[in-house]
Amino acid sequence: MPNFIIDCSENVTRLKTTAEIMQEVFEAALSTNLFTAPEIKVRIHAFSDYNNGNTQDDFIHVFGYIMEGRNAEQKGNLSKVIVTKLKDLLPQVPSISMNIQDFEKESYFNSKSI
Repeated sequence: MPNFIIDCSENVTRLKTTAEIMQEVFEAALSTNLFTAPEIKVRIHAFSDYNNGNTQDDFIHVFGYIMEGRNAEQKGNLSKVIVTKLKDLLPQVPSISMNIQDFEKESYFNSKSI
């Protein structure tokens, strides 16, 4: 925990490697001091087929899933830090966004809980 899932247009992965993009998200999340390095998980999906406002403009959207307990200011800062770092890395991408959703402690379970 947390999980960051990056959706992007395939062309974005031609501008920077998937490893570079994922590392930027990892380092940005770590820099907020909300998580430790072993907790952070990052994955990426690159789409060749998409409709972005009836265009083929490049995009990045990060879905952040974190355990509940952080306040709105912390979550807002997390989104801002990650989007800012991605914009610095890929200034030519016109649409970079992020949202955060909370996992509820009562309903979250993983194999380490067994």
